[in-house]
Amino acid sequence: MSLRCLNDGGEGSRLLLDSVPRAEERIAVGASLRAALEIWQARPGEIFTALDPEGTAWRVRYGLADAGPFLVPFEQLPQSPESPLRIDLYQALPERERFELVLEKATELGVGRIVPFESCRSITLEQRDARQKKSHRWPHVLLRAARQCRRAELPCLTAVTGWDQVLYQAHQADLALLLYEKECGWRLGEILRDERPRRVALIIGPEGGFTPEEVEEARQLGIVPVSLGPRLLRTETAAMAAIAAVQARLGDLG
Repeated sequence: MSLRCLNDGGEGSRLLLDSVPRAEERIAVGASLRAALEIWQARPGEIFTALDPEGTAWRVRYGLADAGPFLVPFEQLPQSPESPLRIDLYQALPERERFELVLEKATELGVGRIVPFESCRSITLEQRDARQKKSHRWPHVLLRAARQCRRAELPCLTAVTGWDQVLYQAHQADLALLLYEKECGWRLGEILRDERPRRVALIIGPEGGFTPEEVEEARQLGIVPVSLGPRLLRTETAAMAAIAAVQARLGDLG
């Protein structure tokens, strides 16, 4: 069972050009590219990043004319902002605005999908929204962050899910890791040393950590508990540190 994407992110939002462009030459916008621009809530005059069929990234300006919408490429970027490594982040719901920070930084670090979830020791979505409902802002946080860091694709943000669905989804990745603050035998760097996965799942727990039962359930599905080091990190810090470490070792960071 797949998870529903709340913000139409993922491949459908990727801004793909039909052909290799020339700088300052106007490009007509076809149906698929128009649909992607609608997901980005594009307005005339705004600037985005698009990829051509060769994978080259371009900065393009969006415009409207009597004949329809168009793009004008004006700058070729030295490399694509989309990571060759697919990272799925599974984040236990934190309190207050910490999840918005995770959304923003995960987008900047190139994460492809973000799955918030409830675990034994996390708060629930109802508890989080009890004082002031803010979860409706999450897609906007992603959109703003993706524009700021020049992404060509919006990360997919799914609906909040439960632990069983997290395990089912995460174990389908080439490499699935669960961040565990207690002694588990493996450091993240040791696991990444000999791995060459194309898709990595990172499971980040709540402030209280995972229960021993949750860790054992993950182990039984081949999900590897790993430690980031000797210091106890807040959940949002652990998420950013793990993503950065994975991207530096296997992706396009550094």
